[in-house]
Amino acid sequence: MQIERLVQMIFYIVNHGHVTAKELADYFHVSTRTVYRDMNTLSIAGIPILSAKGTGGGISILDGYTLDRSLLTREEQQSVYQGLQILQAAKYPSAEMALSKISAVFRTARQSQWLDVDFTYWGSDEKEKIKISELQYAILNKQVIAFQYRNTELQKSERTIEPLRLVFKSHAWYLVGYCRYKEAIRTFRLSRIRQLKVMPDIFERELPSDYSLSSNCQEESRLPLLKLKFSPEIAHRLYDEFQEEQICLGADGRYYVTFPCEWSHWLLHYLLSYGAYVEVLEPDTVRVMLKERAADIVKLYE
Repeated sequence: MQIERLVQMIFYIVNHGHVTAKELADYFHVSTRTVYRDMNTLSIAGIPILSAKGTGGGISILDGYTLDRSLLTREEQQSVYQGLQILQAAKYPSAEMALSKISAVFRTARQSQWLDVDFTYWGSDEKEKIKISELQYAILNKQVIAFQYRNTELQKSERTIEPLRLVFKSHAWYLVGYCRYKEAIRTFRLSRIRQLKVMPDIFERELPSDYSLSSNCQEESRLPLLKLKFSPEIAHRLYDEFQEEQICLGADGRYYVTFPCEWSHWLLHYLLSYGAYVEVLEPDTVRVMLKERAADIVKLYE
């Protein structure tokens, strides 16, 4: 449509500075005559289009012209731009196109090149990534989804969900939705979702206004305390994975960490990832289980 093309032409010219009619014609797949007609339309609409012939000439917009400069401060423009960069890193649909348009409108926002966001883990495969665009489509269009899921106990199940919200919390993406099998709202970590399918079924459910991801989890005060002792060689990892107030440097040069945690096989594997750099002090049940698993590992190499 002409209106859409005219708007896109404004963004393109602002972003590129000086352009030629042929460049615009090639980019928008129209004739140069159509380009000149569009420029005339924009001029009539009040857009300060400039046209110059000869070397260094071409089509441009009056220097300093922006669409929103009077609406947002420079800091607000930076915030919008950086937010879009985060969406782009999350493979959010149309984020790259939106970034291009915003960088054209907010010229100063393009100074945000200091920020580079990447949510993917080291060594990740493109095929392993959850398609957030599919989840967005399902949530906005209220379509049921089905997928295969593995919980923290590595148990596999088939789920049919009414997707209600995507949440990014504590280094990971989560899907909040109504599970038709459990007949309750549940939270699913996206990295554990496989074989995602958007179904044709439509639902009407809305997420309760008082819903909170935190309240959906067990209260920390009810969880047992796990007390650990770490060797100083692994200190760099502690501050990446625990809250600062949970870490205490002892007089013996070792680090002591205390935090509430529910026991699971995932926790066992997590503690094993520290190797000989960690010792479980409490509770004794965890000490015993970790010792037994370590003994099983030793048997593999006997």
